Amino acid sequence: MKRNVFILSGLLMFMAALFALQSCKKTEIVESTTNDVNIVGYLDKRADSFSLFRQILDRTETSAFLNAYGAYTCFAPTNSAVTKYLAKLNVTTVEAADLNTLKDMVRLHLLEDTVFTGSFTDGKLPVITMFGQFLVTSVVNKSGVSSYVVNRQATIYESNIRTGNGIIHIIDEVMLPATKTIAEQLAAKSEYSIFVQALQETGFYTRLNTVDANLNNRWKTVIAESNQALADSGIASYAQLKARYSQTGNPALANDSLNMYVAYHVTEGLKFLGDIIGTATHETWLPQEVISIKLIEQQVVVNEDEFNGVIEPGIRLERTKSDVAATNGVWHDAKAHFMVKYRKPTALYWDVSSFTEIMKLPAYYKRANYNFTRPTEADKPIKDHYWGWGPLAGTNTLSYIYSSASSITNYAYNNDINMLPMGLPNRPVWWEMKTPPIVKGRYKVWVCYRQQKQSSSSNMLCQVNVNGVLMQRTMNFTETRPAGTDAELEAIGWKRYTENTSNLWASRQVGVIDFTTTQQQTIRITPLVGTQNNNNLDMIHFIPVDENQVLPRFKPDGTKIFL
Repeated sequence: MKRNVFILSGLLMFMAALFALQSCKKTEIVESTTNDVNIVGYLDKRADSFSLFRQILDRTETSAFLNAYGAYTCFAPTNSAVTKYLAKLNVTTVEAADLNTLKDMVRLHLLEDTVFTGSFTDGKLPVITMFGQFLVTSVVNKSGVSSYVVNRQATIYESNIRTGNGIIHIIDEVMLPATKTIAEQLAAKSEYSIFVQALQETGFYTRLNTVDANLNNRWKTVIAESNQALADSGIASYAQLKARYSQTGNPALANDSLNMYVAYHVTEGLKFLGDIIGTATHETWLPQEVISIKLIEQQVVVNEDEFNGVIEPGIRLERTKSDVAATNGVWHDAKAHFMVKYRKPTALYWDVSSFTEIMKLPAYYKRANYNFTRPTEADKPIKDHYWGWGPLAGTNTLSYIYSSASSITNYAYNNDINMLPMGLPNRPVWWEMKTPPIVKGRYKVWVCYRQQKQSSSSNMLCQVNVNGVLMQRTMNFTETRPAGTDAELEAIGWKRYTENTSNLWASRQVGVIDFTTTQQQTIRITPLVGTQNNNNLDMIHFIPVDENQVLPRFKPDGTKIFL
């Protein structure tokens, strides 16, 4: 058995070495497998490297559950790392360290799930630590060698070590948890004094200095402006900032422009840079207003938009000064000053298959099929996609379907679709989805799908509601796109939305809706006639009524085509 393991390990190491030689970059990560039954057993057998961390586990009474059945991820610091950590605590032994401080440290290094480096992104890990804060990972390249860095504090030099109750990543530094709120961290930095005074004068400082016990309400994200960023725009003091924006003289008022300025720099949720770039727009604390996000040459840029062919330059977020974790969220540094951007209605070409839960599965997103199931009616595996319960076994599933070769997805946006079983009486009786934020205005709504008729008698006639408003037209997943020119089709509520000319790829205009608030909107598809599993939803377009409804079309890689 062991001989087979060694042979397999050798083969894997050879393949990894071959890949490294062919790649322009090398990632210095060693993956291995251990026969130890658990995490504690692994550490015990390597006392020369982990004896101090083991002492901490014993003293904090953590060894017991790490020595039992479970599924954990442990970021294990070496003896050298723990020695440096103890020196920072001004002690020389584990016994001399404050017990609560050690407990917090251990909990920050443990996840109650197995998270391999394949799930690491440029942002927070998908699972929160036992301490209640998220870890952030990134890749740093030094002298041509790339390494994973966690929380900007520790480098992983051996990873994905499998044990009977989890995995271990070995790190070269002990990570320290955040101990201050966003407000406290900014107040401690003199280079943000003007912005901090604006937070205080508007009353937002108190809100950003609170740690809500409910994790669902705790996290905030702030884009802070330094004194230098403000000075570059001619604002050298808080008095000048107030004079420019506070038209009422009372920044605490919600209708005061200085209050709006600060509110526009705060958004709900924990959004590291890796999370921010995942969504094109983000709602702010200023009602009905959003910030837009683009990734331009690896730079995260706020509010760089094009209107009528004119590009409005955006504001870059400084990576080296951003992603600063706090006890109640995270904050970023803006390279320049920016104020509220009031927008006209803007088209949203929504790829319904790019939702958070599938994007957290790198082994499947844009790679392979995956089923999101609801074993019981109370389950909700996808936050922004929900469906009415159907009693027929096996149909309470949203299937994420990906393939660049399959005729069902070969011309779909990103080569993926959501396959929705639907129909009376046994399949889900409706599908409901929350869109990304849409700028307030009047829009035409288009449902884009790949037609699939299972039999000559199949019929999947549906009605569509947006924010509870019934749309004017029905749509049918088994109906092909009619023949005709673009103008002829648009006149009867149809268009071709992909580069492929087959009438199997269809987009149906279901109606017109007025959005009174810039926010996520809710769309529901309800079957009226028919029942089948293979309803292939690709995109939903929300296009301002006075804009071109037919163009752009889309290539599978997302490229827009304007012909």
